[in-house]
Amino acid sequence: MASVVDFLRGSTVFAAVPARELTSLAALAREQTYRAREVVFDEAEPADWFCIVRSGRVKIVRQSRGGKDVVLDVLGPGEPFGGVAAIEGRPYPASAQTMEATVVLKLPSDAVRALTERYPTIIREMALMMGRRLRTAHDSVTSLAVDPVEARLASTLLRLGERDGQRGATGVSLPFHLTRQTLADMTGTTVETTIRTLSRWLRDGFVRDDGQHLVLVDLEALRAIADTDSDTA
Repeated sequence: MASVVDFLRGSTVFAAVPARELTSLAALAREQTYRAREVVFDEAEPADWFCIVRSGRVKIVRQSRGGKDVVLDVLGPGEPFGGVAAIEGRPYPASAQTMEATVVLKLPSDAVRALTERYPTIIREMALMMGRRLRTAHDSVTSLAVDPVEARLASTLLRLGERDGQRGATGVSLPFHLTRQTLADMTGTTVETTIRTLSRWLRDGFVRDDGQHLVLVDLEALRAIADTDSDTA
């Protein structure tokens, strides 16, 4: 992997920070390795670290009032998380959990806060990033309120494919293992409904499961399902 300084320089958040400052920040950084399904931090925990995915995948999870986990986002290499809370000095608003073997780069919050005072571009880039994530979250909330289950599942797969997918001869492969439970948590449905729906799509050839990744084979069929406005039980 690239050095910590090179990794930070490649991030849009820290792209405008001079090399000498990045070197000082990198000296304070901690790289931590997690197995799949390990917690990086819990909701309401003090935001002591500004975190960036170095490798692997992290899901951001919040618990509903009914005690159900809701997956707010799935983040891959180079994407920061817990950053706004770290900069503002408030507790993490959600939990972060790994989806696979993952390396997280952790930067001390006080060091990042001090850096933002000298380089406001960090705040600007964080604001732009949060704006993109809020638009995605708004679309997801709207979908949960009005769309049938199958439309939500298809929309989620298409969104992940467009953002992270690797296009090949047989379709668009999601470059991470997406469990049925995680997909259910992302779409506000039950794991049983998710399994039943995906099983039908596998039979129909809309998607394929190679054992590690889902492959979106028939994008047009999935778009047609995502665009449906009929009620589904």
